[in-house]
Amino acid sequence: MLLSPLAERNWEDLCLVLEDVLDDQSHRQLFALELGSGTGQHVIRFAPKMPFVTWQPSDINEESRESIKAYIAATHAKNVLQPVHLDASEPWEKWAGLLSKSCDVIVAINLLQYSSFKTAQGVFNGAGKILRQNGLLITYGMYAINGIITPSCNEQMDADIRQKNPEWGLPDIDVLRQLAYGNEMRMERIIEMEEFYKCLIFRKLEKNQTA
Repeated sequence: MLLSPLAERNWEDLCLVLEDVLDDQSHRQLFALELGSGTGQHVIRFAPKMPFVTWQPSDINEESRESIKAYIAATHAKNVLQPVHLDASEPWEKWAGLLSKSCDVIVAINLLQYSSFKTAQGVFNGAGKILRQNGLLITYGMYAINGIITPSCNEQMDADIRQKNPEWGLPDIDVLRQLAYGNEMRMERIIEMEEFYKCLIFRKLEKNQTA
């Protein structure tokens, strides 16, 4: 079981956000896809807090998927499925056999800043296809706003990430808003989190609602 200190620090605040935005649907069973699940610490913590959600973790990395399997086995999580290989930059038809309009929730935690723009496009294109009407895409991370990154510690984070891979870096909220609009979603809320992180809440709409 891999251990991420950041995941240990932020899972509780993230869980509170998820419980809040999903509270009005807690009377029914939901299906949630987590993109880039990493170690598996988040999904394993979320599962007992929201037993009305069946969680599908995913990751492109085999080591991460093995860690998720180990967490599932250790915690006997009943509402967490075995992790699947999923590359969000691929067309949605290659997303581990997930069907159109099959998901109520898609969660991406600290994924976009460590991804290329092609992956960001893939996340929104895929979400637009596999989310049901009124389904939610929830992303968590650090962001630029209208091309500006503040404060200076976020600027440094962006520089450090780009040094690892020039295609990575803090995504711009306005760009993500446009990607959402182009895929029949709209950004509903920006939730300020600890250490200058943010949660962005996007909702899938009917075509005539995005006009």
